[in-house]
Amino acid sequence: MGRHRVVAVQWFDRDHRWQVLAFTLVATHITIAAVTIFLHRSQAHRALDLGPVPSHFFRFWLWLTTGMVTKEWVAIHRKHHAKCETVDDPHSPQTRGIKTVLLEGSELYRAEAKVQETLSKYGHGTPDDWLERNLYTRYSWQGVGLMLIIDLMLFGAIGATVWAVQMLWIPITAAGIINGIGHWWGYRNFEAQDASTNVSPWGIVIGGEELHNNHHTYPTSAKLSVKPYEFDIGWLYIRILETLGWAKVRKTPPMLKLGEVKPVADGKTLEAIIANRYEVMAKYAKEMRAACGAELDRLKAQGGENTARVKQMLLAQRWLHRDEEKIPAELRASVAQAAASSDSLAKLVAMREELRQLWTRTNVSAEQLVADLQAWCRKAEDSGIAALREFSLKLRAAHA
Repeated sequence: MGRHRVVAVQWFDRDHRWQVLAFTLVATHITIAAVTIFLHRSQAHRALDLGPVPSHFFRFWLWLTTGMVTKEWVAIHRKHHAKCETVDDPHSPQTRGIKTVLLEGSELYRAEAKVQETLSKYGHGTPDDWLERNLYTRYSWQGVGLMLIIDLMLFGAIGATVWAVQMLWIPITAAGIINGIGHWWGYRNFEAQDASTNVSPWGIVIGGEELHNNHHTYPTSAKLSVKPYEFDIGWLYIRILETLGWAKVRKTPPMLKLGEVKPVADGKTLEAIIANRYEVMAKYAKEMRAACGAELDRLKAQGGENTARVKQMLLAQRWLHRDEEKIPAELRASVAQAAASSDSLAKLVAMREELRQLWTRTNVSAEQLVADLQAWCRKAEDSGIAALREFSLKLRAAHA
């Protein structure tokens, strides 16, 4: 009988461990969902409107599991976008160092939350009802204390570990990974003005926030995925809420639409190109990488005496499509030499800058910009470069 009792205890302990793990994973994932859907997409960027049921649930859950005040989080995040990668950015690894943001992200957040000017300037439009004033803001840390009691009641002593994981989850994933790695390492779909990157194409663990370059390109979009291979689980939850009538999406990423090729680019063409400029430049970047690849193949076919030029062209393939200021200073000379070594690459680089001026020149009339676009298309189609000609035809087919 004693042997059977030992076996029963072992099975109980094993079941108990799985219950603890399951609760921890579900609880932390709900916290991530609350941050990305409520704090980030709904409150900070107004990308969607949430009904009272999910709004109040998310506020209550965040009070229990993070102790964060909605106005503080929203204000700090809006300031991050307004001052991105400058010394005034509350948590940029470009100015503060990646180590500081990874290890001291929570401290940076708490320090900025005490700056009244930040809260006044960027915290407008956040909840200011009785619950917010008299519970969530006034007793912000009592919620996490209540969560500790709940965890201990559910799981006994191990509940303290569950609570610690819950308390560390947002500082590690949001303050560390997204604010740090999301501006330091990863891939970029678009040439956003900052250093934002997509940490992973599958936004599951951090609720879709892994697609950070997409977000900084289209900050008011409720959907963070833009490529067919990308997945944003936060968007899935938003669509479920929308189906239930508990959410209304206000904005999603624009999509470049192509119709019949117009004989001449006109004002509507210009509007479509400017509205979808990030996608236009991403498609142009693809052509530039392909041109670099073709040049690489040609150099490799010539033999080993072109080793130095092959290395330069590899750098060009990685960096040539980027805005010059985004290319590391120590690599700019090599990338420029690689471009200059090929007439077609040099032409692609020059015309990329001319195309970009369509939306960066603010002191030019719309009529002049249309004329500039028409001139760009003529030059592209007369360049003798197939990629440029095809790209110009696609631009002439663009419409809003």
